[in-house]
Amino acid sequence: MNYPETVDYLFHKLPMFSTIGAAAYKKDLTNTLRLCEALGNPQDQCKTIHIAGTNGKGSTSHMLAAILQTAGYKTGLYTSPHLKDFRERIKINGEWCDERFVVEFTERIRPLIEEIEPSFFEITVAMAFDYFAKQKVDIAVIEVGLGGRLDSTNIITPELSIITNIGWDHMNILGDTLEKIAFEKAGIMKKGIPVVIGEVFAESKDVFETNAADIAAGQISYAQEKRYTVGWEYTHHHLSVEVDDTTTDSHHRFELDLPGIYQTKNLLTVLEAAHQLQLQGWRTDTETVQKALPHVKRLTGLHGRWEIIQQQPAVILDVAHNIDGITQVVKQLELTDHHHLHIILGMVKDKEIDSVLSLLPQQATYYFTRAGIPRALDAESLQEKAAAHQLQGKTFTDVNTALNEALSHAHADDLILVCGSVFLVGEVNL
Repeated sequence: MNYPETVDYLFHKLPMFSTIGAAAYKKDLTNTLRLCEALGNPQDQCKTIHIAGTNGKGSTSHMLAAILQTAGYKTGLYTSPHLKDFRERIKINGEWCDERFVVEFTERIRPLIEEIEPSFFEITVAMAFDYFAKQKVDIAVIEVGLGGRLDSTNIITPELSIITNIGWDHMNILGDTLEKIAFEKAGIMKKGIPVVIGEVFAESKDVFETNAADIAAGQISYAQEKRYTVGWEYTHHHLSVEVDDTTTDSHHRFELDLPGIYQTKNLLTVLEAAHQLQLQGWRTDTETVQKALPHVKRLTGLHGRWEIIQQQPAVILDVAHNIDGITQVVKQLELTDHHHLHIILGMVKDKEIDSVLSLLPQQATYYFTRAGIPRALDAESLQEKAAAHQLQGKTFTDVNTALNEALSHAHADDLILVCGSVFLVGEVNL
């Protein structure tokens, strides 16, 4: 098989969560362990950082990878899902993994695929670990796919475990209370390994403390207790953040090329994670962090986080798709100068659709559409649900048709936002 044939095989032979949802989720680690054992347990051959959370884990993963790259480390990065190309999931120093490796790996492991019938995600996790081991990375940043405790990535013993936050998403799989969701995320904690927690509330904190005590995890550091934002400035789609460190009584400014206001929260998590890594001997001091954060997108290839792809009118892509994510995007919209707002919206069936729709501004013009995956909610149903929340607009067959329509009606000082689904953002022709 060549590369396109290999990717087609992976997409269509294996159950994919992005296409069929919960049916693709394997609630144990057996297949991943079996695959990695056949590969010589590559997950044990390089150092890792493990990152879970409802929102922010992608941004946090990329920021930490940028910091480690800036410090001179050969840095692996595993994230999901991809936006354009499968190889986006597996990077070293911002470069996608080689097409030939994807083909060779799949051919090598294909007999075992046919035998145990793993999910798409289980295969990609094993592929990432194998690639990082073969390329001899110094460290790899590993983003959890879903949950934590039973996620395929949870076969590593990392240098550091990070949980960005707990929020409402994937309740059909992770549980219908924040405590249950927190329990699943806390499953990435390991004996003796320090843990950084980003945003926290009383119920989730109790879960984290109990779980850490049960497994004798390393010290828990709560990011918001170590530092706090004393000021930030968002101008011309640029974010500058002032942070006070309560442990050292110091003050620092950080410039971010990820301009979403929600990055002020992720920043505190990243700073504490960098500090904990520095305590272990990694070169992740404040100066290195300050050098890295203005260049995260260039260093790691991150897209879809309040990403401005055009000016006059401004066209912005954001992968926000759940209650917490959309809440942050709405806050950002309130701070962004524009004449009229156009929102291109598509969602998948298994999200809290009505809860998300209730958060969106009624004064915008909407363009309802869908991503080209089976899980996507059809545009007409989304339009009908939106009307119950006084959100008005027309339907379109795909995101690019919707975007062209919005561009044809928008004035130079308008703002066009594409959001609601990672997969919808991924289909935008940049």
